[in-house]
Amino acid sequence: MDEKSRKSDKRSVISGFLWRFSERIGAQLVTLFVSTYLKYLLGPEQYGTINLVTIFITIANVFVTSGFGNSLIQKKNADAIDFSTVFYFNIAFSFVVYGVLFLSAPLIADLYRDEALIWVLRVLGLRIPIAAVNSVQQAYVSRNMMFRKFFFSTITGTIVSGIVGIVMAHFGFGVWSLVAQYLTNVTVGTVVLFFTVRWRPILAYSWKRLGGLFGYGWKLLLSGLIETGYNELRKIIIGIKWDKTDLSFYTSGNEYPQFLATNINASITSVIFPVISKYQDDREAVKNLTRRSIKVSSYIMCPMMTGFALVATEFFSIFLGKEWTEAVRYCQMACFVYAFWPIHTANLEAIKAVGRSDLYLTLEIIKKIIGVAALIIAMQFSVYAIAFSGMITTLISSFVNAYPNKKLLGYGYLQQIRDMLPGIAYSAVMAAAVIGVGFLPINSVALLFVKIATGGAVYLGVSVITKSESFRYLYTTAIGFLKKRK
Repeated sequence: MDEKSRKSDKRSVISGFLWRFSERIGAQLVTLFVSTYLKYLLGPEQYGTINLVTIFITIANVFVTSGFGNSLIQKKNADAIDFSTVFYFNIAFSFVVYGVLFLSAPLIADLYRDEALIWVLRVLGLRIPIAAVNSVQQAYVSRNMMFRKFFFSTITGTIVSGIVGIVMAHFGFGVWSLVAQYLTNVTVGTVVLFFTVRWRPILAYSWKRLGGLFGYGWKLLLSGLIETGYNELRKIIIGIKWDKTDLSFYTSGNEYPQFLATNINASITSVIFPVISKYQDDREAVKNLTRRSIKVSSYIMCPMMTGFALVATEFFSIFLGKEWTEAVRYCQMACFVYAFWPIHTANLEAIKAVGRSDLYLTLEIIKKIIGVAALIIAMQFSVYAIAFSGMITTLISSFVNAYPNKKLLGYGYLQQIRDMLPGIAYSAVMAAAVIGVGFLPINSVALLFVKIATGGAVYLGVSVITKSESFRYLYTTAIGFLKKRK
C-alpha cells in the first residue's frame, strides 16, 4: 500500500466513521427516546408481547440481510450484474421466508399460549421483504463509502416512525403502535435510500455470479443464523419458562447498553470492513487497521459501559418509572458483556475481510456450543443466572475470536488485551470517582447528572494528563475532518 493510498483511505475511514457514527447515534437517540416513552406508556406486559414476536422476525431477517451483502462488499470487482442478481434473489427469497413465517404464526402463538400473537407476527413480518431490498442498498452504500446517505435515510425513518408509534400509543392502539413503528422505520429508510442513492438494478441475472457470491456468503449467513439464533434463544426460553414481564425486564436491561455498544461498533466495522477488504492481500495493513479498531473502540466503549452500569439505577427509575427497576441488574450485567465487543468485532471483521468465512463459521460454532452448554445449566436456576452465563461466555468467546489472528496477522490475544488496557485503566479511575459522588445526599435526577458530569470530566482529564494515544488520535482526526469540511 503506497503512502498516497494510505492517506486517501485514512480520510475515507475518518469521514465514513464520523458520518456513520452520527447516523447511528442520531437515529438511535431518537429510537431510545421513543422506546423509553412507549415503555412508560405501555408498561412491561405490552412490551413483552412485542419482544416475543420480534424474536422470530429477527431470526427470519437474517436470511435476507446476512451473507450476500458482505459478499458484494468483499468481492474485489463486484459490478452491476452482481448487485442486480443479489437484488432479485433477495426479493424472491424474502417472500419464501415471509410465507414460512406467516404459516408458522399459529404454532408460535401456541408455544407462548397467546393467540393474539398470530396477526401481530404476520403483520410485523412484512418488514422482511422490505429489509431484503434495503440490504442490497446498504451493501452498495458501504462498498462505495457513501455513508452520508445512511445518515439521511436512517434519521428520516427513525423520526417518522417514532411519531407514528407515539401518536398511536396515545390513541390506545397498544402493541399495534409498536408494530406500526417498526414497519414505518424500515419502509421510510428504504424509500429515502431509493431516491438518494443512484444505484438501480438492471435487467440482468446470473446464476453463476450468484453461485460465486454464495460460496463466500453462505458461511456468513449460517454464522449469522447461529449468532442470532443463539442470542434469541435466551429470550425464547425466558418467554416460555417464565413470562412476558420477566422477558421485558431482561430485554430492556440489555437494550440500553446494547444501544451504546452497537452504535460504536457498527460505525467502526461498517467503515473498516470495506477498507480491509480492499487491502486483504496486505496482511500488515490489515493488522494495523484491526489494531487501530480495537484501540479506538475500546477507548470509547469501556467508559461508556462502566459509566452506564453506575447510573443504571437512577436512569431506570427516572425515565421508565419504578415498575421497571427490576431491569437494573440485567443492565449492569449487559454492560460487562458489551465492554468486550471491540475485541470480538475487530477480530471477526478482519477474518471476514481476508476471505476466511470458513474460519468465521468455525469460530461461531465453537462459541455457540460453549454458550448453549452454559445456557442449559443456567436455565435450571433463574433469569439472573441466564444473564450471568452471558458474562462468562463473553470472556471465553473473546479468546476464541482472537486466537486465529495470531497466525493470520501476527496479532495475538495478549497484545490485543494490552491495546485495550488504557481504556480499562482510565475507566477504573472514572468508576472510583463516580462511586464517590454517589454518596451525595441529593435527589435522583441531580445525582444522575452529577455522576455523568463527574465521569466524563475524570475520564477526559486522565486521558489528557497521561497523553492517551487514542485520545490524541480521535482529537487530531476529528479536527482534521472539521477543517476539511470548512
